[in-house]
Amino acid sequence: MRNDIEFYDRVVRRISWIILALGVFGAIGVAVGKGIPSGFAFLIGSAVSFASFQGWRRAVDAIVPNPKKRSNAFFVVRLLALLALAWVIIKFLGLNIAAAALGLLVSGAAVVLEIIYELIYARA
Repeated sequence: MRNDIEFYDRVVRRISWIILALGVFGAIGVAVGKGIPSGFAFLIGSAVSFASFQGWRRAVDAIVPNPKKRSNAFFVVRLLALLALAWVIIKFLGLNIAAAALGLLVSGAAVVLEIIYELIYARA
């Protein structure tokens, strides 16, 4: 059981780093290709995606017995506040909504990259 928890923690840590890397480098790429406001919108979408991933991680930690359980309190309120802040920033600054929506897909891409990593480097 201890090994499973360590494996889970490593996977979650890798996915978190992949999300951060995709968010930062994706924002730089979008900023170079479409302009700084679009890159900023992508970064906002990536931040919301990262917050969503962390919320799902907390939900899993609440369901599965884990000695390193973290508090799941106020997750919905924090996520709604982050979404509201992102909407206000995008609406009032006139940022590219498509770039922000693309940023929301970053956590899904990170999970797919982690799956590919595990398929290549799996230790049975």
